[in-house]
Amino acid sequence: MKEDAGNPLHLTSLNHVSVLCRSVDESMNFYQKVLGFIPIRRPESLNFEGAWLFGHGIGIHLLCAPEPEKLPKKTAINPKDNHISFQCESMGVVEKKLEEMGIDYVRALVEEGGIQVDQLFFHDPDGFMIEICNCDSLPVVPLVGEMARSCSRVKLHQMVQPQPQTQIHQVVYP
Repeated sequence: MKEDAGNPLHLTSLNHVSVLCRSVDESMNFYQKVLGFIPIRRPESLNFEGAWLFGHGIGIHLLCAPEPEKLPKKTAINPKDNHISFQCESMGVVEKKLEEMGIDYVRALVEEGGIQVDQLFFHDPDGFMIEICNCDSLPVVPLVGEMARSCSRVKLHQMVQPQPQTQIHQVVYP
């Protein structure tokens, strides 16, 4: 395998995000009905309660917390908290649907160089933050180089320009 200075682990994509939950059924219902994920087969060798879902090119792995009552309950919606973000076609449609479903959300706006990005933040049933945005309108501009692209079309290996290295260290794990 050829060494790639811009992608040393040879990553290809984000596969899934795992989320601890109090109730797998309640969380499955949320991710299916609100975000449009579909349940997929989960390996039978996993001997703990959970579920796998897939949608929008990513997996969500729901893991039942061993002590659900000890999961912190988040009530305040803080856009600076850990979250996963999804692009959407129409912020207006998303906002209307969230209101129809009775889901509390916070609206935010990012402005950069005359470009505006709308964001909506809300929680899943266990307080994990979800963001819906039109972030694709904000170009991805690497700190080195001239290329600018939108998030959904950028390929890391095209952005990163390998820098000359004087020494390569190889670590071998047993």
